[in-house]
Amino acid sequence: MLVTMKEILDRASAEGYAVAAPNISTELDTRAAIEAAEELNAPIILDVNNKSNPDISLLGHVAAELAKQSRVPVAINLDHGGEMAHTIRALKGQFTSIMVDRSTLPYEENVRETKLAVKLAHSIGLSVEAELGHVGQGNNYEHDGKNALTEPEEAVRFIEETGVDCLAVAIGTAHGAYVGTPHLDFERLVAIKKATNNFPLVLHGGSGTGDENLAKACRLGINKVNISNDLVKQAGIDVQAADLTGNHAYDIWKILKGGYKKALIAKIKLFGSEGKAWTCEPAGLTSREIEGREK
Repeated sequence: MLVTMKEILDRASAEGYAVAAPNISTELDTRAAIEAAEELNAPIILDVNNKSNPDISLLGHVAAELAKQSRVPVAINLDHGGEMAHTIRALKGQFTSIMVDRSTLPYEENVRETKLAVKLAHSIGLSVEAELGHVGQGNNYEHDGKNALTEPEEAVRFIEETGVDCLAVAIGTAHGAYVGTPHLDFERLVAIKKATNNFPLVLHGGSGTGDENLAKACRLGINKVNISNDLVKQAGIDVQAADLTGNHAYDIWKILKGGYKKALIAKIKLFGSEGKAWTCEPAGLTSREIEGREK
C-alpha cells in the first residue's frame, strides 16, 4: 500500500526501530526493494534522487503502482530536493513525501525555505524531511565527517519553526564511499533524540558505515537509514561472479536485481524493521505475483 513517510516513521520512532530507505533509479531495483520488504513483512521507503533518473515523474508512477499492489506500507520520497522544479516533478509522479535539502544555507534561510515547502506539501497530504547540520561526502571525510554536525538544541528550534515530519541529522556519516574510517558521534545522537522528545530522525550515508555502527544508531534513535552504494555494489559483485557466457548473458538483469535485493534484505533485518509492517489487502496483484505471471 502507498503511504506517506510520516505514517511509517511515526511508528518506527515510537517503537524504536529504523526503516530502510534504498535509492531506486529503475523499475528493476524498485521491484527488488518492494519484494525484499514483502518477504520480511517490513515497511519500506523508496528514495528517488532527481539525478538518478532522467524522468523521476515517470519512475514515481511506476513505483506508486507497484506500491499500491503491495501488502506492506511503501512510501515514495524525493531525496535531496534542491529546487522547486524537483518538488513539482515529484508531485506529478505520485510521490508521497519530499526531502527539502537546504542544509548548506545559513540556519535562518534553511528555516524559511523549509517552512514554505512544508506548508505546500502538508496542504496536499505529503510529508516532509529536512536536514539540519550537513552530511557531506565520503571522499572528503577528513573534513566533512567532523564539521557542520547537528546541534541538539538547534534541532529542537528547527522542528518547532518549520513543522517538518522527520529530520536528517549529521552525526559523522557521509555520502558515497568513505576515504577513511567513519566515526559516528553516538552521544550527539542520543542528545538530539532526547532533546527533540523522540522525534523521527534520519541517517544519510548508510553505505560503508559498517553494520555495527548502523545497528547501534538504529537502537539509539535513528528511524530511517538511506542506503544506495552498498546495494549497487552487491549487485555488481554478483554479476562479476556469475557465468554470463552463452545464453546465460540474458540472466544479467535477474542477477543484478537479486544482488540488490539480497543486500537490502540484510539491511532491513539489521535496522530492526522485519515484521513491523501493518498489512492490508492490495488493490491488485502483489509485486511478486505480477512477476510470477510474467514468467
